[in-house]
Amino acid sequence: MQIPYLEFDQISKSFPGVKALQNVSFKCYEGKVHALMGENGAGKSTLLKILSGNYLPTEGKMHIGGRSLTFRTTKDALLAGVAIIYQELNIVPDMTVAENLCLGQFPHSFGLVNQKELIIRTKKYLDKLALNISPNTPLRELSIGQWQMIEIAKALSRGAKIIAFDEPTSSLSAPEIEKLFAVIEELKAEGKVILYVSHRMEEIFRISDEITILKDGRFIETFSDLSKINNDILVRSMVGRNLGDIYHYRSREIGKTRLKLTALSSKKLPGNFNLEVKAGEILGLFGLVGAGRSELFKLIFGADPMIQGNIELDGKSIKITCPKDAIEQGIVLCPEDRKKEGIIPLASVAENINLSARRSHNFFKFIINEFWEKQNAEKQCQQMNVKTPSIEQLIMNLSGGNQQKVILGRWLSEDIKVLLLDEPTRGIDVGAKSEIYDLIFKLADEKIAIIVISSDLPEVIGLSDRIMVMRNRQITGVVEREEATEERVLKLAMVETDIFETVAK
Repeated sequence: MQIPYLEFDQISKSFPGVKALQNVSFKCYEGKVHALMGENGAGKSTLLKILSGNYLPTEGKMHIGGRSLTFRTTKDALLAGVAIIYQELNIVPDMTVAENLCLGQFPHSFGLVNQKELIIRTKKYLDKLALNISPNTPLRELSIGQWQMIEIAKALSRGAKIIAFDEPTSSLSAPEIEKLFAVIEELKAEGKVILYVSHRMEEIFRISDEITILKDGRFIETFSDLSKINNDILVRSMVGRNLGDIYHYRSREIGKTRLKLTALSSKKLPGNFNLEVKAGEILGLFGLVGAGRSELFKLIFGADPMIQGNIELDGKSIKITCPKDAIEQGIVLCPEDRKKEGIIPLASVAENINLSARRSHNFFKFIINEFWEKQNAEKQCQQMNVKTPSIEQLIMNLSGGNQQKVILGRWLSEDIKVLLLDEPTRGIDVGAKSEIYDLIFKLADEKIAIIVISSDLPEVIGLSDRIMVMRNRQITGVVEREEATEERVLKLAMVETDIFETVAK
């Protein structure tokens, strides 16, 4: 009988007014991938922070390699052979790839950093992940997907025995995911203990040997024979309902053209983009990493300057030179990177909700209307079903799903006409996804034109009235809902085509 290398034994963690974990116990083995699943707020992140030494458990112990251990610092965890790759990346954008990878472990020679050894060490782990990136490249010049891979390389460079991945593929392209899985298979063969947190069920079934479910901070069950379970069983275990209940598309009356782009281009998007979306319509925007989808949103929102083209809103030409112009016209954006672009982490839930609407409700435009702000924050939290002990809670302490609801609530304080959603359910659990889908359909019923970027193909097909596909920063086709299949959309996203300009009508 195999002996567990890592064991969580009756782990509990309490915060003021909240029991994040309650008597959680399960075992992980060498040479196996142990998946950890559950809704946002189930306790997965808290458990990882205990494993990494960021949190002390209120009760319970961890057993690692036969020893009973309690980590009081992250250094304790590193010395015990634990590496965590978090969903929110810990990188320094203005430092190079090599400096980020060896941060805290620079090779020294006569009191100085040994640059030659630094480059050699970095190349070793870049090659292991098949990353064709110069060690001297500043991280600011790389994509989010490349940042994620460098975080993985950093963890591998520590030579850890236990490696925990927190949503590692959320920003990766299909080829990068294949590279990651190949590395994980190598780590399994080396006898590493892999803890894998993900909401992507196809990944879980492909890469995992065992699956543990957490719900509301409690251990639910561990599945050891994955041949006997399916998606529905996992979803029922996590949220108490079937997978089929999550997508519930409903048709609605679609109005006249709300937003029209004609021959739009920027430095990052040199092609002539033509696009129309109608009032009450949900337009899905699909493409692989690097296709240019987020760049198109930033162009529409005024975050990237427009070189040429015309934007019409409700039949009238408008000029957008900055995000302020877009917001005043009723065009708003929920960005892909919530932590970097969507929230102010050290501000409260209330302050984040009221960011955009504050000026229009202030007294004399500069005296804050605290009464209105409190009422608005409480109203939006209630409507969005934001799980927080208080509107004064720092937003950084909320789960990803609840942070996303706060961002949406911010814009619902405004009179919006066009809603741009960039990966709205990235890193969000099944239950929170269902709530956000309901909200998207509710806003469409209110005649808001919605464009949704998603790398989750079933999600795009499940939500959209039409799907526009991009590849290499060009539109390659538009597929009606009735004709949308995964094969057809993927072909437009992956296969070379002669279409370089498509009018999305």
